[in-house]
Amino acid sequence: MTTSNLPSLKQPTAFVPIAMSVAALIMVLGFLARYGAVHEADEGAAAHTFQLLLVLQLPIVAFFAVKWLPRAPKAALRILALQAAAGLAALAPVYLAGL
Repeated sequence: MTTSNLPSLKQPTAFVPIAMSVAALIMVLGFLARYGAVHEADEGAAAHTFQLLLVLQLPIVAFFAVKWLPRAPKAALRILALQAAAGLAALAPVYLAGL
């Protein structure tokens, strides 16, 4: 199989979920740096944006998996692992801060 037939991080379905996770992580870290671990009755715009960033990646990751796992399983699994790691990295501060 040639490299042109393999998925790469240059494809939007590969890098967009990672970018969304990084944006969510930066937003959470910025919120924590500015306000600390504050528990509010209303979550606010930052929390809703965070949730949207994480949830909206799921169909993109699913499309990537459906398209590339049958064609190039090893390369696709590497990218899926990166996407999962980025998502977990975005969730970690929320979990650790008890938000």
